[in-house]
Amino acid sequence: MKTAKDIMEKEVISITPETDISQAVELLLNNHINGVPVVDGEGTLKGILCQSDLIFQQKTISLPPILTFLDGIIPLSSSKKLENEMKKIAAGTVAQAMVPDPVTVAPDTPVSDIAAMMVEKHFHTIPVVQDGKVLGIVGKEDVLRTLIKS
Repeated sequence: MKTAKDIMEKEVISITPETDISQAVELLLNNHINGVPVVDGEGTLKGILCQSDLIFQQKTISLPPILTFLDGIIPLSSSKKLENEMKKIAAGTVAQAMVPDPVTVAPDTPVSDIAAMMVEKHFHTIPVVQDGKVLGIVGKEDVLRTLIKS
């Protein structure tokens, strides 16, 4: 049975939380990758930044529904959600746009479990981590390659 360490990309391109958004976009586009791990100076995983996180910046803000009652305004949804959306849309650094504490897999995670995660959770890129350090990364193409007979 194949595992993450058998299919992962070992030469991982990573960025730091302080990286400018425009640099991150260039990195993803120039390397034709969907996502990139965000690490600190010691190489510890802090988050992941995917194309979808950056595309989110092009989204328009949808105002929450409100109810007016006796000249008062009552929001019908969480103002925290609106605040988080606004922060992500206005992000200038990777730290402001990344997904903190992303789902990861261990080197010995079976490919079948990785495939299930990708399908069920709509993940495209999953870091392979051991003791907080990124050892590799698995993308959808890595899983697809397992379907090709050697």
